[in-house]
Amino acid sequence: MQIKFFCPKWGSDNITWDAFCAKVKAAGYDGVETPVPFDASEQQEIITAIKDHGLLLIGQYYQSFEKDFEAHKGSFKKYMEYLAAMQPLLIDSQTGKDYFTAAQNSELFEIAQAVTNETGVTIAHETHRNKALFAAHITKELLVANSDVVITADFSHWCNVSESLLEQQQESLDVATSRTVHIHARVGHAESAQVSDPRATEWSAEVEAHLTWWDAIIDYRLKSGAQLSTITPEFGPAPYMPALPYTKMPVANQWDINVYMMRMLRERYKGIDEENIKNNE
Repeated sequence: MQIKFFCPKWGSDNITWDAFCAKVKAAGYDGVETPVPFDASEQQEIITAIKDHGLLLIGQYYQSFEKDFEAHKGSFKKYMEYLAAMQPLLIDSQTGKDYFTAAQNSELFEIAQAVTNETGVTIAHETHRNKALFAAHITKELLVANSDVVITADFSHWCNVSESLLEQQQESLDVATSRTVHIHARVGHAESAQVSDPRATEWSAEVEAHLTWWDAIIDYRLKSGAQLSTITPEFGPAPYMPALPYTKMPVANQWDINVYMMRMLRERYKGIDEENIKNNE
């Protein structure tokens, strides 16, 4: 099994796409994860930069803003079809709302599956606050009820929602592990979806908990015969990143943290890629 690492565009707004992709490639990533605007010229700029620098693309959807379900459903379908038409490696989707019913969120999953069936592009529904999969126990129920749904595992959100490191929710974690196709490697804690800096020793328990969850996902996918696993280190800028009062200066460097996470996880899972290369010789 190969493991590919992706860099989030989130937090790198004040840089051209060509410069961003050059920076991403130089840092050692395999691709980028980004929303793609409907504007044709911006879309072409993104596609050109990614192609010129030999990078892969994960499309990202977060624009689940409409409160009215029918309007929401129409917008969701439009975005899924648009992103899938670009033939990304996969789509990470912040699907639905925590206040929609299970039936409504399931209807959105069905729309996504229809797009996957038509285009061949996998849509991974993210475990994200305020979305359909906002909490571990709710996700378990929805995954059991919707057997085709696969997910982006961002368990940092669940830590925040449950004010815990999920010590009492192993059954939900087990179900989620079996349905994960993509990982957002951000470390959360009981009071926030992002620790200030995962390199700091005061967060060692939180880092170890997340590593245990990610190891379980990689191990499950390896044993199930998956050919590819994808990981996006996704520490974000302020307000995800804690900032000093008044000056609003971030307490750590987002880019440096994500590069650290990418390189640490690449080293951690190096043996898997090396075994894959050996088996294909």
